[in-house]
Amino acid sequence: MAGINKVILVGNLGKDPEVRAIGTDRKVANFSLATTESYKNKSGERVDQTEWHNVVFYGPVADVIERYLRKGSQIYVEGKIRTRSYDDKDGVKKYITEIIGDTMTMLGAKSGGSDSPNGNGNMSSSSSSASVAMESAGSFEPQTSGADDLPF
Repeated sequence: MAGINKVILVGNLGKDPEVRAIGTDRKVANFSLATTESYKNKSGERVDQTEWHNVVFYGPVADVIERYLRKGSQIYVEGKIRTRSYDDKDGVKKYITEIIGDTMTMLGAKSGGSDSPNGNGNMSSSSSSASVAMESAGSFEPQTSGADDLPF
């Protein structure tokens, strides 16, 4: 039986995305995405646990990310998890786990006065997954909390 490698995240960018050209006509966008879960500990106090995810998008979606997303932007991401390795400057092998994005939907209020690329803010690397992202995002009710709760 084949396995499934699917990741769905809703979170906020921890810093402005880094976008660079690869080759002459392709771009890659990298950014960190914070997802926060809340729970009550044994003494009844609310505890927030934030996870940071390295997210990568290739192609036309990277152009949209470069133009519209900034630190604090809330987005919905679908993709797959990948781990890669590289040798650092001292020759030590390092591993990094990333989310390779397939679909991205901008959520929340617009910032900076820019309009989204289309009416719903949805971008996909394939047109067939665009409707899936909107159906999933439309049924999701994110828990909103004050700006003081954001980890950035």
